[in-house]
Amino acid sequence: MNYREVYRSWIENPYFDEKTKEELLAVQDNEKEIEDRFYRDLEFGTGGMRGLIGAGTNRMNRYTIRKASQGLANYLKKQGTDGKGVVIAYDSRRYSDEFALETALVMASNGIKAYLFDELRPTPELSFAVRHLGCAAGVVITASHNPKEYNGFKVYSSDGCQLPPSESDEVIKEVEAVSDISSIGCISREEAIGKGLLVFIGREIDDAYISELKKVCINPGISEKVGKNTRIIYTPLHGTGNKPVRRILKETGFENVIVVKEQEMPDPDFSTVKYPNPEEKAVFDIAIEMARKEDVDLIIGTDPDADRMGIVVRDHKGEYVTLTGNQTGCLLMEYILSQKKQAGTLPDNAFVVKTIVSSDMARKIAENYGVEIIDVLTGFKFIGEQIRLLDDTGRKKFMFGFEESYGYLAGTYARDKDAVVASMLIAEVFAWYKSRSMNLYQGLLELFEKYGYVKEGIDSFTLKGKEGLEKIESAMAALRGMELSKVGTRKVEVIADYEKQEKLVLKTGERMGIGLPKSNVLHYTLDPGFWFCIRPSGTEPKIKIYYGVSSSSMEGADRELELLKRDVMAVVKPLLE
Repeated sequence: MNYREVYRSWIENPYFDEKTKEELLAVQDNEKEIEDRFYRDLEFGTGGMRGLIGAGTNRMNRYTIRKASQGLANYLKKQGTDGKGVVIAYDSRRYSDEFALETALVMASNGIKAYLFDELRPTPELSFAVRHLGCAAGVVITASHNPKEYNGFKVYSSDGCQLPPSESDEVIKEVEAVSDISSIGCISREEAIGKGLLVFIGREIDDAYISELKKVCINPGISEKVGKNTRIIYTPLHGTGNKPVRRILKETGFENVIVVKEQEMPDPDFSTVKYPNPEEKAVFDIAIEMARKEDVDLIIGTDPDADRMGIVVRDHKGEYVTLTGNQTGCLLMEYILSQKKQAGTLPDNAFVVKTIVSSDMARKIAENYGVEIIDVLTGFKFIGEQIRLLDDTGRKKFMFGFEESYGYLAGTYARDKDAVVASMLIAEVFAWYKSRSMNLYQGLLELFEKYGYVKEGIDSFTLKGKEGLEKIESAMAALRGMELSKVGTRKVEVIADYEKQEKLVLKTGERMGIGLPKSNVLHYTLDPGFWFCIRPSGTEPKIKIYYGVSSSSMEGADRELELLKRDVMAVVKPLLE
């Protein structure tokens, strides 16, 4: 059927509820809107699916949730693991609780036991719960830091990690094989509970999760000693972090945590911010105003599903500045490795992981402490995969992993980025510097002096709808065809094409393989310390450009970053217009 025929079937089929039909009838005179809602099925990608909330096959709604759930159920049955059950969590977004229940009831209809959290929970706690309960899979209903119009369906494997490529390919096949949404059945909540196929979970998992986080503390004594006299402002940005972050901070010694009241309660409209992302300084406006009045040096913020954390600190001028994900990640890595080295607890086979678009400073830190560093593709599942391959097998010991987009993990209790443990650790780092009569910004300057002035940046372009996706694909294809040899005044030394899985050394013409999974990413190495990388976002209709530069001073790094951005934009921007 074409998109018009599918649209008509949703209006006429009694399977679809009246609210859905009313929404679709309201756009009956908008051909472009109908096409966008029905020209394809919402893509179930490597980690699940994410999209705009609304009626239609290309939207997030109870029916596309049912399709994804049925595909996952079919996969588990074919694997023979359906008897282990599935854990389901959800965040504060619109319809998250409803979509979570729909997922649970589809599982129950297939005879698969569903463990459903009794209220909203952080994504990393879901990752922990899969392992803790020994389940076959986990699902969290969230769109992470996306705008309020979005929601998502994220799938986790039995090891608590987002689906690896081999498994996701099989799940995708099963989801795509569900050709008729209206054929999917759901038993009632009451029937599922009566059959023991729907079980609500909560406090006992919270306690076990928090207990594991405490084991990750490096110097508990510092937090207990300094934390009593340390005030921190925290904002959950209307999401799931409020209870667990405040609890872990309190239980590790930070008793004076001031929550941003305007952003404390769950709110699907994220009414105090334009975009609930701790990468954006604007989300901290209220918190910064509070910090000025309360004379507080550290602000912590977590995104709606509490897997990303951002911080605001005072600089040398007393101004409040946001640290980048790279800067926070490097502060955490330096602290973890230096303190373990000093205590004699840093294993000889220790390793850390970062993504290919994360700071080069991380490599210098790892080398300084004799620790192996592994580069992986963007996406925390690839960091989790390294834990499974190396730590679980006893070959090496995982110390820390991070990505530039504000995701961090220490410990192996979970296999996804965790803003709760990151909040605990950054507070501990803050206390450690305070014990040395320093603040976090001074700690960052200390890193620059030690490892060099490295700076990163990012640009992104949002291109919505079918036409937007086509432009992004066209731009990536055009860049591949160029084989850029120069950007501004700088020569390109190496082009790494992760879709072709090869590196091209321009000076010699040599081509060599890349030992990472295929991905639509282009990475360009320029002079030493300079690089940029381009890739479409995996969660939004965006194309992202990452930059890295180095210099002998902060001012020099700032200047070089602006020049590199200008020169790259001169190449890329025309391709997107």
